[in-house]
Amino acid sequence: MSGALAQSKLRWGALLAVTALVLVAAGIYAVGAYQRFEESRTAASSVGVTAGQPLPAGPFILFRNTASGQGYGKAATVPLSAPDGPRAVSEHECDRVYGTPEKVVCLRTNRGLVTAFEAEVLDRNWQQQRSWPVPGIPSRTRISPDGSMIATTVFVSGHSYAAAGFSTATEISFPDGTSGNLEDFALMVNGERVLATDRNIWGVTFAPGQGDVFYATAASSGRIWLVRGSLSDRTLTAIHDNVECPSISPDGTRIAYKKNDGGALAPHWNVGVLELATGQETELSEKRSVDDQIEWLDNQNLLYGLADETTDGNSNIWKLGTGPGSQPSLFIAHAWSPGVVR
Repeated sequence: MSGALAQSKLRWGALLAVTALVLVAAGIYAVGAYQRFEESRTAASSVGVTAGQPLPAGPFILFRNTASGQGYGKAATVPLSAPDGPRAVSEHECDRVYGTPEKVVCLRTNRGLVTAFEAEVLDRNWQQQRSWPVPGIPSRTRISPDGSMIATTVFVSGHSYAAAGFSTATEISFPDGTSGNLEDFALMVNGERVLATDRNIWGVTFAPGQGDVFYATAASSGRIWLVRGSLSDRTLTAIHDNVECPSISPDGTRIAYKKNDGGALAPHWNVGVLELATGQETELSEKRSVDDQIEWLDNQNLLYGLADETTDGNSNIWKLGTGPGSQPSLFIAHAWSPGVVR
């Protein structure tokens, strides 16, 4: 018995020693990775930058800077007339950004002993106006054209629309600090209210010139719809199938969106455009999978972000015309989350 006990102690001792070595090695790797990350953030930027300035007076593009070096991950702007020029980089780290001429909304991850997520509203001088916690990983955000409403979508489980069983929380916030969760709105499909508990709503876009109207994506029981929302009626009414992350054109006549043609197990999102008046939809010529909420550059051209295939953590903003046969072209390198501010 004593021999067996001794062998057992030896095995446990060896296991504890191996475990300790693994933990030490993991700690050394983590410290080294953090040091390399910090060094990359303090290195000179790989693109031309200027110090943080007020929001430009003229039309501009707001985006998340993904160029390596100083300013990585921070909100930045370039003039609409010179998207490839030097970028003005703020001091605010954001996962998603969107704006108007007078304010910016920033969704971000606050990493620490406990990771938390936050929405922040900044004025045109990048000073905080207000902030509030959000219940999950930042995904989408939009501001109404008049700046009075802010929509946020976060993942409360899962971290991608490609993941099985993901769940979102989407809210519209108002200047007085109140907000409404869109899951509390009545979801209407073919005149019937959907009462299933597995409902998800995400990707709000506000209709220009119609303060009560917005569009979003709703999903339940494996089906996905484009819904027209009414703030006053607190309703979401399905108007078209298989539209994800809608974005309404500046003239309010068309919706750009992503559409999954790859199935649930291997999603591939094509870019589509829907004519609201006729219901006619057109799939565009982008062959890569676009997992983004598309932005309208103008009434004829779209912008969206794609991960860079050669560099982890990097992404680029692409431009695609809505006309027949239009091909994508690089619009802003080392950038993500475009917002066109006119």
